[in-house]
Amino acid sequence: MSARTHSALVLVGQREPFEIHQRPTITPEGSDILIDSKFTASTPLDLHRADGGLLIEPPQVLGAVTVGVVEEIGPNVTLFKPGDRVFGWAHEGNVQAAHQERITAPDWKFARIPNGFTMEEVATIPENFITVFNTMATDLGLPTPWPKPADYVPPRADEPILIWGAASSVGQQAIQVLKHYGYRHLIATASPSHHGYLKGLGAEEVFDYRDEKVVEAILNAAARVRGAQQPAIPMVIDCIGSQEGSLKAIARVADRGTTVAIMLPVILKHASNDQVPEYSMDVTTAARWKEGVEPRGVRTHFVYRNEFFKEKLATEIMPAFLSEGIVLPQRYRLVEGETMLERGTNALNALRDGISREKLVWRTSQQ
Repeated sequence: MSARTHSALVLVGQREPFEIHQRPTITPEGSDILIDSKFTASTPLDLHRADGGLLIEPPQVLGAVTVGVVEEIGPNVTLFKPGDRVFGWAHEGNVQAAHQERITAPDWKFARIPNGFTMEEVATIPENFITVFNTMATDLGLPTPWPKPADYVPPRADEPILIWGAASSVGQQAIQVLKHYGYRHLIATASPSHHGYLKGLGAEEVFDYRDEKVVEAILNAAARVRGAQQPAIPMVIDCIGSQEGSLKAIARVADRGTTVAIMLPVILKHASNDQVPEYSMDVTTAARWKEGVEPRGVRTHFVYRNEFFKEKLATEIMPAFLSEGIVLPQRYRLVEGETMLERGTNALNALRDGISREKLVWRTSQQ
């Protein structure tokens, strides 16, 4: 019997056009599941890899968000059965990568899609959700108890947290998750058109990051909470990771005792249709930090070194937060195209053009 294959969107070289390759369909063993993929999402990391050559070994399948139907299960799988509708975040190697018709990955990286949600809606959740929990626990040292006790008050509930770039996918979910855990003073930056929406999610105050007085405004907001206590802003989540676009200003906000969690890579030069990007993985040299500031590069790919997260985060916590309305599906743009090649290429071009408060979702199957 001939080996099974399926179509995959493949990066053959930095800034080279995508190609469609036939890749082997891997029969699941152990606790793996084989998923017939229906939808995926393109994210800034895909752009960093395609245009910046970050973490690629061509021919490379990109993507980490898979939404689809379980087709086969390994002998040790107890979480799912064939026919289950699932969503999750898996990225390791070309077998798990999302921009293809079928993926084989561990069952603990996925969850059943809760009733009442479409596949397109849930495609906006996994990458951001898992990134937020990893950032809280690993980089900011904040507890994430599950289930959360009814009377839970976090130990740093009254300390201001700055979320820079809060209209981004990670920023929106950070506000919702932090609010759920009881953090009372969430300060955010975003374009003015997003301010009302972000306040509705739970941000206490939102400022225009392009305002020349934004640093002063943020520090004044923190002073209304902290008084003369220092640092004024003890914790920062930088959802942008741009040397000019975020870190330059954050370095003026951060003071001794501030922890700054920065989404990697640090963008030194942004990608465009005409410009090759430049990146750095060294957050310590990415800005002129004051003495005593702790910049940390967020590495979500290491999230499952946390055994509790490995057991619970994707399978239980993520679908519960969604079904209970703690986090909301994000606004998305359904990227069109006649073929997988066209849809994946159109999504990458949209990332180059820049997106705001929306997720790029596209169909991986032809059905």
